[in-house]
Formats: sequence, structure tokens, C-alpha cells
Amino acid sequence: MMPHAHYGLDSKLCLAIAALMGWGLVMVASASVEIGQQTDGSSLYFFYHQLVFMLLGIAVAGLTFAVPMKFWEANGFGLLLLALALLLVVLIPGIGLRVNSSRRWLDLILFRVQASEPARLALVVYLAGYIVRRQVRLQSGLLGLLPVFVPLGLASLLLLREPDFGSAAILLSVAVLMLFVSGARIRDLCGLGLLLVVVMGLVAVAVPYRVERLMSFINPWAHADNSGFQLVQSLIAVGRGEWFGVGLGNSVQKLLYLPEMHTDFIFAILAEELGLAGVTTLILLYAVVVWRGFAIGRRAERMDERFKAYLCYGLSAWLGLQAAINMAVNVGLLPTKGLTLPFISYGGSSLVTDCLMVALLLRVDYENRLTQAGHPVAGGRGQPAQHARQTSAPARRPDRGRGWVPAFGNALSPLRTLGGRGLQRMRGPR
Repeated sequence: MMPHAHYGLDSKLCLAIAALMGWGLVMVASASVEIGQQTDGSSLYFFYHQLVFMLLGIAVAGLTFAVPMKFWEANGFGLLLLALALLLVVLIPGIGLRVNSSRRWLDLILFRVQASEPARLALVVYLAGYIVRRQVRLQSGLLGLLPVFVPLGLASLLLLREPDFGSAAILLSVAVLMLFVSGARIRDLCGLGLLLVVVMGLVAVAVPYRVERLMSFINPWAHADNSGFQLVQSLIAVGRGEWFGVGLGNSVQKLLYLPEMHTDFIFAILAEELGLAGVTTLILLYAVVVWRGFAIGRRAERMDERFKAYLCYGLSAWLGLQAAINMAVNVGLLPTKGLTLPFISYGGSSLVTDCLMVALLLRVDYENRLTQAGHPVAGGRGQPAQHARQTSAPARRPDRGRGWVPAFGNALSPLRTLGGRGLQRMRGPR
């Protein structure tokens, strides 16, 4: 049964997501004019496809929102098997489609699915449940951390076989953050993180085309006619934007100068047309999404709903980290990764997966509100809702001062609490 709307949802998160999705639709329409004309004879070819993907994503998100969170927690192992199966099947010749030397897509007749997108989401859901079941063991030492990286390592190896280095890096980074907020010891995570960095570094230089990317990243202008061409054109687009851009629709780089201008490098077109003002607004919207996601997770954690909390932390970090990496690639701060800009880039798999993540965040927020309202089905872990609300909800502290200072402090409370917890672990027990 669809949840009752009168309990409300996080309005700031909903408005930020709506703004990003609408903006993404406009930018796809603007960035794909020339390539759409060349591909299908219609300048709005990719716009119409993106609109269909958006409607599909909203429909799937609505269905996901209607599913209680206890279902996802109870079926984490099944989602793990599904994720590994997707990553295996896509590597089979004749089933997985090879595009641009990468085998990442499954052809479902009506549309193509990039297997890594739903697979990573399933893995994050599984990891949130695993942390709840094995939290004491995870906090006990390095040996407690190793088992969780067995399925994650296998999934990363399969992603690297596609190859999809960026997705593997995002998955492992999100996993480390989720383990950090769950209470894993800092020194263990640092040691494991150092090992992962060394392994990923060796993987990055083990294949000639990745070495070529690194060389062109270091000095793209020296390789402007070959491996550095895409980054050079992206930097030209960003530089042309200056403060307020050349105007929506007036980009020159989208006229087939910049490859992948409507997917991986749509940020460069946005920067060219809307300038620093547009880029700053975009970053602020992503900041609101991450902030509200962490706030929802923190509220769930205070209600002792740890699965919901860790899932929110992981999904919020995923969205923020992927957006940051995409923008860094577009301005030459990181080598090319092949990651989309959430809600903005063209692509059905990424957009639908982004919608699914938001639906899960909103579902957690909705169930938080049910618990606070004393709803009879909202009490977590077998507790009646009223009892859970009385025993788990934090006591309200009086605001110190007036105006924007306490408001700003409350806004940062989820991140401040997590940071304080990390410092406490570094100091050790009192």
C-alpha cells in the first residue's frame, strides 16, 4: 500500500532533486543538439529519450518508495547475489554489449542497462545490512574488516574486467565511508585504505590505455591531437564560460568539438553556457542533497535504525562523490573516469538508479516521521512505535542565541556528529 502523504517528506531534498532533474533535462536538450541531428536527424532526439528515462525513473522510484525498508534489510544477501550475477552476465560475449572497447551494457530490447549501476546499488544495500549484523566484529580489528571486502573485492574485479575503473573506485570509497561511520577503527581503515590505493594504483598503470590517460592528464596540451583531445576541449569550454557563461544554447564546444558532450562531459557544456554562476549553483544543489541525506540518516540512527542510517550515509556519499569526481574530471583535476554527472548527464541506467537512491532516502525519511508521529507500524526492531519514539528520540536542547547562527549549527549537526565520533575513536576509550 502506498504510504500516506500527510506525514510529509524532506522538502529541501525534494526541491533540490527536482531542480537537478529539470536542469538536467534542459542541459541534455542544449548539449545534444548537434549530435542528435547527426544521429537521428532530430536535434531533440536525446532530449526525448532522456524525458522517457526520467518518467521511467520517477515511476520506478514511486514503486520503490512504497516498499518498507525492512524488506531491503531482510533481502540483502539476495541483492548481493543479484549484483554479482549482473556483473558476471555482462562479461559474457553475445550477452554483454561492447561499446567503445568496454563491455558494460545488457540489451533488454526496449533499452540498454549498464549493469554496474543497479549492481552497485544492490551492493550498498547489502553492505548496510552486513554492518548491522556484524558491527561488533567490524569494530574489533582488521580481521573483522576483511570478510566484508571479499564480495566487494570480487565485484570490483568484475567491474575492472568490463573495464569500469571509476565505478569500482566509487564502490570501494563508499564502502570505506560506511565502515567509518559504523565505528570501525581509524587505524584499521587507514591501513586498508592504503592497501586499496596501492592496488588501484597498480591497476591504473597495468594497462597501456590507462597509462596513456594518466600521461595526457598530467599535460593534456602536449597530447592535444590524440589522448588529450577530450580534456583540452573540455578545458576550452570551461574557460569560455567565465563568470556568467555565453548563454544557454550558445555553446560552441557542443558542435562536435567535445566528445561525449551530453554524457560524461556535460558539465563542461554547462560551465561554458552558464559560467561560474551556474557551476556554483549546481554545486550548492548537490551539497543540499548530501546534507539532507546525512541528516535523514542521522535521525534514523538516533532512533536506533542503524540499517536505514548506514544506507542513507552510503547513498548520500555516492551521489556527492560521483558528482565531485565528474566535475573534477571535466576541469582536469582527475584523469578521465567515464562517470556520469548524477541527474544531469544523459543516460537511462544512471538516471533511473539515481531516482532509486532518492526513493530509498525519502522512504527512510518517511519512516522516521512515522516513528516520531507514533504510528503503530513504525516501531523499529520489534518495539512499539510510541516506545521507540520515547526511548530513542534525542532530547531537544535549547538554542543558544538567535538568528542564523543556531540554524547553521543545526544544519551541520549530522556532519559534526560523525566527525566527533571519528575523533573519539582516534583518542580511544576514556
